[in-house]
Amino acid sequence: MAEKVGNRRFLPPLPLYHHPDYVAALPAGHSFPMSKYALLLDALAEIDQKTAIFSPDPAPQAWVEAVHDPDYVTAVLTAAVPAVQERRIGFPVTAEVARRTLAVAGGTHAAARHALVHGYAANGAGGSHHALPEGGAGYCVTNDLAIAAHQLVAEGLSRVLIVDLDVHQGDGTAVIFAGRDDILTFSMHAERNFPVRKARSFRDVGLPDGIGDDDYLAILDRELMPLLALDPDLVLFQAGVDPHVEDRLGRLALSDAGLAARDALVVGACRARGIAVATTLGGGYGTDRMAVARRHAAGLVAQWAAAADYQQ
Repeated sequence: MAEKVGNRRFLPPLPLYHHPDYVAALPAGHSFPMSKYALLLDALAEIDQKTAIFSPDPAPQAWVEAVHDPDYVTAVLTAAVPAVQERRIGFPVTAEVARRTLAVAGGTHAAARHALVHGYAANGAGGSHHALPEGGAGYCVTNDLAIAAHQLVAEGLSRVLIVDLDVHQGDGTAVIFAGRDDILTFSMHAERNFPVRKARSFRDVGLPDGIGDDDYLAILDRELMPLLALDPDLVLFQAGVDPHVEDRLGRLALSDAGLAARDALVVGACRARGIAVATTLGGGYGTDRMAVARRHAAGLVAQWAAAADYQQ
């Protein structure tokens, strides 16, 4: 429960899954902002948001193989991914990157298990939604959302809804769960952005370039509520900040306030219905890595503020 002193609202510690293995070395000058996962903790401290840090166990290999080709998984874990597949991913798959992919998937699963008990939790990485059954793509080695969702259903959940609000379509997750009614995928993204060839999610909403806060939030509200009416046990929220107007790889025009309102809308709507929410960072790109980390931090605080009054 949040406390209010004067005009300021003080939130309890944010439940955050994080691990040193979330950051792996990439070639010098690489465009993927790997350091943002470590900078997230600094960005939360800057705004005086206390955190309850939990260290996840790595996902077992069998969980990864349940949604990805076992030969590909072996290649990842032995750092032997063929060069043609590494080019689709966008960086070399080293032993350090292999450890990272297991740690991140474990974090998404652990955040979900925490949320099922307490209502909400966040993973300080994740949202690797481009990884397909046969291999990685678009800076995604394996698909932590898919790994966690599949395992959670195997553990007894009746239905998981993946709400993907990254600026890029969650094509890998859509392909992995095509035709299933126990794991539903919703992607709201820039229609003209990557990937060029879109997959088919359970529900897709392709947005025109340059859409701003008011129109975006109205569409999201209209689309999200019928999906929540399907009564999922859990929402996995891919809360990419790349719809921001200044994002290097985005084509939309959300402001800082718009992103925060988006995150509060999703989490507040879920928790008002008693639906647990576990969030992942998703995309966010720019040369100023701290600026990207601050956007992620602000989003997590907005989510936590929306969830805090419903905490058990």
